[in-house]
This record gives sequence, C-alpha cells and structure tokens, in this order.
Amino acid sequence: MTAILSASELMSEMAGSRPPVLLDIRWQLGGPDQRPAYEAGHLPGAVYVDLDRELAGPPGSGGRHPLPDPEAFGAVMRRAGVRSDVPVVVYDGGQGWAAARAWWLLGWTGHPDVRVLDGGLAAWTAAGGAVTADTPTPVEGDFKPNPGARGLLDADAAASLARTGLLLDARAGERYRGEVEPIDPVGGHIPGAVSAPTTENVGPDGLFLPAETLRARFARMGATGDTEVGVYCGSGVSGAHEVLALEVAGIGSGLYAGSWSHWSSDPARPVATGPNP
Repeated sequence: MTAILSASELMSEMAGSRPPVLLDIRWQLGGPDQRPAYEAGHLPGAVYVDLDRELAGPPGSGGRHPLPDPEAFGAVMRRAGVRSDVPVVVYDGGQGWAAARAWWLLGWTGHPDVRVLDGGLAAWTAAGGAVTADTPTPVEGDFKPNPGARGLLDADAAASLARTGLLLDARAGERYRGEVEPIDPVGGHIPGAVSAPTTENVGPDGLFLPAETLRARFARMGATGDTEVGVYCGSGVSGAHEVLALEVAGIGSGLYAGSWSHWSSDPARPVATGPNP
C-alpha cells in the first residue's frame, strides 16, 4: 500500500464499491480558521477536522502542537465516520503538512489504511474534481486508537539519534542555521541534526517528487538501509510531512512530535547554530 495517491486514483476509488472516508485538514499556521473555506467548497463527502483543536493537545510544556489525548482523538475520528475496516484519505489545501499530520496520527494510533491526496485540494480541482458546499452527516465510526504503530521520539531519543543515526530537521534552512526564529524562544538546531527542509520534497506543482528522487535525496544526507532515521520540525506538523516523504521513498522513520518548540523550551538543552550539524 502506498502512502499517497493521485487525484485520478482517488476519483476512481470514490466511484468504486468501497469508497474511502475523506477528511479535510485544511490549516494555516497562525490562522485564519479554515472551516469557512471548507464550508465554501470541499470534496464530496469530506468531513472537516481542525488541526489545532482536534489533532493536537493544548500548547504548553509539550510544545506548540503536542499529540492529542488518544481517546479524544479517537472520538474525533469516530464522529468523522472513521472505521477501522474502511480506507481513509486525508487532504488539505495543497501544502500537505496538515494532511500529513492526520496521516501520521491515524497511522500511529493503528489505522491500517490511511493515505494522503498528493497535492491536496489544488491537485483535485486541477484534475477536474468536483467540490461541494454540502456538509455531510457521517455515520458514527468505530475506530479505537491503539498508539504505537509508528515510531515516536522524545527529546532524549532525538538527541541520541542525532549522534548514532540520522536526525533530520524539516524546517527551513534559515531556522536550522539560527539566522531567524519567528516562533520559538531560540534559533538553531539539535546538535548533530541534518538540515532537510520538507519543502524540497515536492516539486513546483506541489506534488511529491518521484520515489527514486526522494531516495537519492535522503541517501545524500546519510539515510541508508542500515541507518535509523528520525525527524523533527517546529512543532510536529511539517515533520510529519517529512516522515511521509521518507515513507514514499521506502524509508522508515520516527517523529519527535514535540520538535523544536519542545526542545527549545528547556534552556538546559544544547543548541547548535550555523550550516553544519
């Protein structure tokens, strides 16, 4: 099973005998709320899920987007119609970060068949896909979270992996280098981490680069078949997109969900700056 699917593939599945549950995860860092955009037009049958309130716990000691309580997350997914025996396809406005967060959470909590629409709503409409303003009322799902099916790193595990394996920093290069830090208390990166902006995993059309291209990119950073790989970002959102890109490339990885917002909240943790790990 692939982690992503194209708009044309989704069209075929939606017309088939076993259509997937569709979740709209449109989100923008710092706002505004994307529910009005969803209500103005979305994929037929798609249910809106709010990243800040439903795919994350309250911001605080765990970071800006800590993982949600699994039971609360499960209740959200059931209300959205998610069933353990029905495929799920998630999408967002096109950047892919928010959809990847939902993909990662569903996979981490044990859903066996969840994929991301490559290119999101933009790719869907470009392919001639229909949108609707009709808001569905899904039948209650039965999904019950069982966390642990994906690799999850805490701060200590991330620091260790930066020394013994490969820890990728999915943020923009200038944040990694510590030249700017628009959100968190301090700029820079976890010592030993390698800069790997997730924006470079997609082409100008917003679609993921081919799997072989991604494999070559990550190989240049040190991701070989024998290397344990971890990822972090600012708060566990764009990092999920990098984990997704790695999976497209056939490379397993763990996510430091607290990411830089968690790491930098403790002044005792070391910080590196500049272009080198």
